[in-house]
Amino acid sequence: MSQLGHSARPAAQRMVDTQLRGRGVRDERVLAAMASLPRHAFLPMPVRKQAYEDHAVPIGFDVTISQPFVVGWMTEALGLRGDERVLEVGTGSGYQAAVLGRLGREVYTIERVAVLARRARFVLRALGLGNVHVFIGDGSLGLPVHAPYDAILVTAAAPAVPDELVAQLACDGRLVVPVGGGAIQSLRVIRRDRNGRLSISDRGGVVFVPLVGERGFRLS
Repeated sequence: MSQLGHSARPAAQRMVDTQLRGRGVRDERVLAAMASLPRHAFLPMPVRKQAYEDHAVPIGFDVTISQPFVVGWMTEALGLRGDERVLEVGTGSGYQAAVLGRLGREVYTIERVAVLARRARFVLRALGLGNVHVFIGDGSLGLPVHAPYDAILVTAAAPAVPDELVAQLACDGRLVVPVGGGAIQSLRVIRRDRNGRLSISDRGGVVFVPLVGERGFRLS
């Protein structure tokens, strides 16, 4: 592991044991991935000391790195086995993409704020996560050039499930997306079966920043 990850393991393991395993995240692959990553490396220096605390942390540009439990919970909902092509909408700090990179075969992540995308790309490369590919653009439209995806994870709240993301979902694929414009949103899991039929389930309330873009919310 690079110097970015030096001495991070004890703090990350405590975070996993107390905040994830203790609250019901059971997927051992997810738990191991999050224990292995230096979460602090993805945060700007002024807030780095909050990296392993039990809350979201602002990273600039009206964006946050999600609470550790939420990262684990949403990742578990994707049910990754290790052979998937994954799309993440909303790179932000790059931490969620790193978790996905530990769990999937190839990860494509898209971020509208170029500064954040470049910062995340640097950290991901420094950690040796060569299977995570960072793009700059409107994530609400997905990333059709590399579709279809076996799993899609959206890390911001959309006003409705974007049709473009559903269209980029492979058969037997899963899309996890927060939906709603209020203070609390609903976490939806959309599955496309092997025959192409869709099913939707609601996993409960979450709190995310708005998804900004053509199929998201518009900047005022």
